[in-house]
Amino acid sequence: MNVFFDSSALAKRYLEESGSQKVERLCLRAERVLVSILCLPEIVSALNRKKREMIISQEHYNVIKERILLEFEDFLSYPVTPRVLSLSIECLEKYPLRAMDSLHLACALDIRPGLFVSADERQLEAARKMRLKVQRV
Repeated sequence: MNVFFDSSALAKRYLEESGSQKVERLCLRAERVLVSILCLPEIVSALNRKKREMIISQEHYNVIKERILLEFEDFLSYPVTPRVLSLSIECLEKYPLRAMDSLHLACALDIRPGLFVSADERQLEAARKMRLKVQRV
């Protein structure tokens, strides 16, 4: 099954937190891991915030970043197309989502994966209403 991860979910693969083991299992079982092209800079942003807050060291950051860059080569990164922008606007008009969350959801809506994975309950609720199969992590 193709599994689409938003940034909030996929970040758990690289930073140990609640839901990390579930994300790892889903990645291992997925035929293909799908992400929005926005996922990479969002996760790197989160890592840099953790580094600034001294939650992770520079060395740990470098190791995680290297792993992310290697793994992203195997993920299918979905671009933000005019259709995705249109779907994103539709989601924003219907549901209480942040802009980036609507873009991740719009990418998933455009490709219709077997499963949409997120840690954001509002995003998951919108995805359910848009008839995607969802998994909270």
